[in-house]
Amino acid sequence: DYIGMPRGTIRGTVLIETILAAFEMDEIIYELRDHSSGLNCGRWDYIFSVIKKFRNNPNFVLPDRSAVTMTVPFMESYVKLLIQTCHKRGVHAMGGMAAQIPIKNDDAANDKAMEGVRADKLREVRAGHDGTWVAHPALASIATEIFDKHMPTPNQLFVRRDDVTIGQNDLLNMNVPGTITEEGIKKNLNIGLGYMEAWIRGVGCVPINYLMEDAATAEVSRSQLWQWVKHGVSTADGKRVDKSYALKLLKETADQLAASAPKGNKYHLAAQYFSGQVTGEDYADFLTSLLYNEITQAGPPSPASKL
Repeated sequence: DYIGMPRGTIRGTVLIETILAAFEMDEIIYELRDHSSGLNCGRWDYIFSVIKKFRNNPNFVLPDRSAVTMTVPFMESYVKLLIQTCHKRGVHAMGGMAAQIPIKNDDAANDKAMEGVRADKLREVRAGHDGTWVAHPALASIATEIFDKHMPTPNQLFVRRDDVTIGQNDLLNMNVPGTITEEGIKKNLNIGLGYMEAWIRGVGCVPINYLMEDAATAEVSRSQLWQWVKHGVSTADGKRVDKSYALKLLKETADQLAASAPKGNKYHLAAQYFSGQVTGEDYADFLTSLLYNEITQAGPPSPASKL
């Protein structure tokens, strides 16, 4: 208004990446009104939020993170409700991010990864999403091809999903098939340590095992480990996941990562911080808040003229 720009010129898309936001999607769109372009599925942050919010409830224990796909009950309900809500209000429903990055030295593995991207984007467009996003520019052509083929119109606002009835029990349905394995525990440790080590070095988006990992995926890894130890779950092989077992695997993983990384890496420092977060006891609101002292320095104030 102040500069005479028409209302609605500046718009934004809101990531629905917390379980509480899923219950307030109508309200979020209403508050933004003229400035809303739509809502977006924030996949990993959303899973992190569910675990974090209900971490003390044994009924919310999830299996290995690889089993928590977009088609498990609580995630599928989240997607259906987001699309229905957006289209009812006349705004776009964006799909989630494909985190894969190209594998340059293994054609077979790269082909398999890209097929996974195609399948995920096909699921999104068939569900009624109006667009999507990817972690790497090389994936943009794949996503575009799928959406152009199955969405010849500019959007799918006409897909109203009136057949969908989602209630609170659907959003909180934790009947997720799968098991907890030692491999899954090690994968969570690998991702958590890998991300924290990079973050301490000032890198906030990290390729790990050909997936672009950010704080959200590290948080899922940390939260699952905390949850499994807290509730004393057993692996598929019958091994009880307790504090000593978690710390043993943490040390082994940190030693392996440190040995294979360049000299001066921060894996053991990351493990010191991570160790307090995987024993079912302390639980920081966010992993990164633990690490700020490692990347910030307090000094004398600078005059405004030098800022």
